[in-house]
Amino acid sequence: MFRKSAPVPPVDDGDKASSHRAKIGKKVGAKLARNPMVSRIGTGPVELYMRDGFADAEECEALRNMIDDGARPSALFSGTEGPEYRTSYSCHMNPDDPLVRGISDRVVALMGIDGTHGETIQGQRYAQGQEYKPHCDYFPVNDSYWPHMRKQGGQRCWTAMLYLNTVPAGGETWFLHGGFMIPPVEGRLIVWNNLLADGSPSMETLHAAQPVEAGTKYVLTKWFRERPWVTEE
Repeated sequence: MFRKSAPVPPVDDGDKASSHRAKIGKKVGAKLARNPMVSRIGTGPVELYMRDGFADAEECEALRNMIDDGARPSALFSGTEGPEYRTSYSCHMNPDDPLVRGISDRVVALMGIDGTHGETIQGQRYAQGQEYKPHCDYFPVNDSYWPHMRKQGGQRCWTAMLYLNTVPAGGETWFLHGGFMIPPVEGRLIVWNNLLADGSPSMETLHAAQPVEAGTKYVLTKWFRERPWVTEE
C-alpha cells in the first residue's frame, strides 16, 4: 500500500486511539535516544533520528539488485495528484528473503517496536530528475480510504528509511517544517515519528524526496502501524 501524496490537514479519530499512539511514540523515542550510535536530527517539532552504517556495502548492493529486478512505476492513492507528483519506481520486497527479513528485524530491534506492526518493506528507485513532492506518511482519517487503512492496522506511526547508495547530487529527503535535508549516504538509516507527542497526526512531518541531479537513488522504506498490520485480503 502506497503513501498518500498530498498533505492533508490531520483530523484525529478519538482520544483512546491517540493515547495508544502516544505510548508507542514515547517508547520508540526513548529507545532511540538511549542508543549511542543513533543521533537526533534537529531540535524542532520533527522527531527524527539517524543511524549511519546500519547496512554494509554488500547488503546495499544486493538490495539494489532486488529493486532493479522488481521495480515498477510508483503508484499513489486514487484521487490524489497526477503521476508527476511521484515519479520514482518501486516494489514490495520479498519478506521471506533472508536479507530482507534480516534488515527488517534489525530495524525493529533498533526501534524497540512490535514487529507485527510493520508493513512489508518497499524498495524505491529514483533516476535522474525523478522525485516525490511534499507529502506526509500518516493517513488523514477524513479521507475515503481511511476505513480500509483502519482495518489493515490503523495509523502509520513511524517511518524507517534506509539509503542504499550515496547519490552524487540531489535526492535529499527534505523536511520542510524542520528546515533540514538528509542527503542519501549508503547504509544510512533515518527514522521519524509521523505523530505528535499526544499521538495525533503531525503536519510538521511534511517531507519530500528532492529530484536526483546525478546518478540513481535507491532506498528501502518500512512503515509501522498503531496495531498489527493486516495484508490485503
